[in-house]
Amino acid sequence: MTDPSFLLDGMLGSLSRWLRLLGYDAEYVRDASDREMLSLLQGNDRLLLTRDRQLAERAGDRGVLITMTDLNSQLMWLENRLGLRLQPDLRRCTACNGELQTVDKSTVQNEVAEGTWKGYDAFFRCRICGKIYWQGAHWKNIRRRLDAISKCPGNNPR
Repeated sequence: MTDPSFLLDGMLGSLSRWLRLLGYDAEYVRDASDREMLSLLQGNDRLLLTRDRQLAERAGDRGVLITMTDLNSQLMWLENRLGLRLQPDLRRCTACNGELQTVDKSTVQNEVAEGTWKGYDAFFRCRICGKIYWQGAHWKNIRRRLDAISKCPGNNPR
């Protein structure tokens, strides 16, 4: 089974970044009309995540209404509803949704801080925007947050 891919409207920018951090294909469209959003669903298998009830209804089976306002609740709900895994996965650029590729450490020496370059061995570059990623100290905080969401009382992923 392949991972789901998503189209998120302008009200779900933070969620789109976190879905990308989890390795999911999550296209975020900041300023688009309902008609434009629905046309972006044509020719692909994306699910539309939105906080707009009417837009979700108009998208039919592919519309998913997100009623929660806080990120942790949104992620917990998606874990339960869609069976999403809440494990970080460096496959997607959190900025543009491009695919990440592993790059040789020597190629990023002049693009990251010296301490970062010396302290880490694995680096990734976005194929679209060129942003550089590594599993830095923040990675522990990301894992801790996701673990807390998964272990939250009442969260029973399928």
